[in-house]
Amino acid sequence: MKESVGIRSISVSFPSDVRTNDYWREKYPELVEKAEQKSFARAFIPVESSDKALQIWTEEMTPYLSDPFRGTVERRVLGPSESSLTLEYDAACKALEAVNLSSNEVDLMIVTSMFPEHIEQGNAAFLAGKLGLRGAAWNINSMCASPLVALQNACALIRSGEYANVLVVTSCTHCKNFDETDTLSFLGGEGACAFVVSPLKPNQGILSTKVVNTSETCGVFFNELAKDANGNPRMFIRAGKDSGKKIPHLTLKYLHECCQGALAAANVSIDQIDFFVCYTATAWYANFCARELGIDPERTIDLYPQYGVISVVSVFANLYHAALAGKIRENDLVLVYNHGFVASSAAMVMRWGNVALGPAPAPSLRLTVGAR
Repeated sequence: MKESVGIRSISVSFPSDVRTNDYWREKYPELVEKAEQKSFARAFIPVESSDKALQIWTEEMTPYLSDPFRGTVERRVLGPSESSLTLEYDAACKALEAVNLSSNEVDLMIVTSMFPEHIEQGNAAFLAGKLGLRGAAWNINSMCASPLVALQNACALIRSGEYANVLVVTSCTHCKNFDETDTLSFLGGEGACAFVVSPLKPNQGILSTKVVNTSETCGVFFNELAKDANGNPRMFIRAGKDSGKKIPHLTLKYLHECCQGALAAANVSIDQIDFFVCYTATAWYANFCARELGIDPERTIDLYPQYGVISVVSVFANLYHAALAGKIRENDLVLVYNHGFVASSAAMVMRWGNVALGPAPAPSLRLTVGAR
């Protein structure tokens, strides 16, 4: 029987600057007016199909098609003194403090940054130095699915006896990689999350995992080195010209393959799942996944209006806020799904433990965090 290993604490860290849609309305009024002609519109378009699941995708997306921001309301963005490293450090300290764990007791830290301050080296060594860690520190990258891939690795290494306590730290600071004159910039937010992985009580923790590669998504989104408005070279995130046609079909494929695989491996049915958490990649994504999997919408959470797309931070921010709101309780069965285009998609079934939570971030003045 597998040793019981899983999440022992979770913390989050978000920039203090809240950017609303008025930022673009005031700075780029023509861009907002012509939003339907830009790449955001290319990435999310209705799908005509007799497939019931794809009809659900279109039904959930349609209410947002008249909104140039496609349902994005607010997003947190870095201030002048903030960076991926400052957010990661803050989240990591809070995750350790939540379980009274010192840096000397961390055997391994796994870091996934989208994007790191140091592209070649990644953030792991720099963050380890700030935290005073003496153990191993690795960077890992499986795009948006990186946190679940890191959690799978952490659990396997603890079960092998190689390590006892693993700290996983994630950050999303991709706004600097969006071109503000490209409507893809409408969706991006920034933040960080950290969680400690350790042995838990019997029958708690990660019960099963299903990970698949997403090679079919290569080209859906890509990075392009180009000059910004000031003539300086920058790496920009772009949407492929056929992304709108590919995204719904591939989203559906990976959702079922990963979630059904994880459920089967854990020997549980979808009806036994107490709570479902997914990467909220769009304003309609959580509802689409819940409907497609046959999950009561009350048994999931959607933070998209508060944070926008926060990539590698999304799933664990959702888990954090769900637990903070009392939606997930000890010994609940939780299904977690995270797609990662041009990398991997992953699903996990876990039995929630007595997970310690770091302090809550400052709430939005306009929206109530955690409300569906």
